[in-house]
Amino acid sequence: MSATSVSVFVSSPDTHSERKFDLHTTIGQLKTRLEHITGITPTSQKLVLSRTEDGQQIRVLDDDSRPLGFYSPADFQTIQVVDLNPMGPAGMYSDVSQVEKFELSDEQYAKRDESLLKFKQANKFGRFADEHQQASAPAASTASYPDIKVGARCEVESEEEGLQKRGTVRFFGSTAFGKGTGLWVGVEYDEPMGKNDGSVQGHRYFTCPTNHGAFVRPERVTVGDFPPITLIDEDEEI
Repeated sequence: MSATSVSVFVSSPDTHSERKFDLHTTIGQLKTRLEHITGITPTSQKLVLSRTEDGQQIRVLDDDSRPLGFYSPADFQTIQVVDLNPMGPAGMYSDVSQVEKFELSDEQYAKRDESLLKFKQANKFGRFADEHQQASAPAASTASYPDIKVGARCEVESEEEGLQKRGTVRFFGSTAFGKGTGLWVGVEYDEPMGKNDGSVQGHRYFTCPTNHGAFVRPERVTVGDFPPITLIDEDEEI
């Protein structure tokens, strides 16, 4: 029995996720759906089917009337969504070069009465803890969280109600940042919900697309069979 759907990675300048599509969907219909994922309008999309492992181009999906299955995509290949109009709506929101930034020098920050720095100093947290506190603090152990393993699928507790933050565990252990503050779990999110690409303060812990990486406390991580949120799932929501 032949397959009627395919699971592929969708990659654009600002997004990267795994999706499942019906092979009978025309390229024109696919572009309309991809607009909701990438923010790129259908008329500005160029779709390229590529090998995921090295980005080698296989073919261009250039006929809007053809079904996706005509191009014989295989599971876990990548559909690259090229933006032919980078100054359009998608590019407009991703270009931050013209955004005025608020900057505060270290000296100005140190003078603030209400800040995280002042709180840590007052309570002797982190690098402000005395030697006796650091020596007596119990060492955290990954053995306390036997389910959290690199490569495991997981869901991260979110402060926003109804938001599902799913991904894959890419790192678990102590870090150079927040030294002495315990264990951190490095997660590669399925969607660009993170804050980094697996590197923090010049130290790389793992590699993932920009804004897909995040470090969270193990208490916020639940390991289990959490498949990526697919386009089919989204279409079922109203």
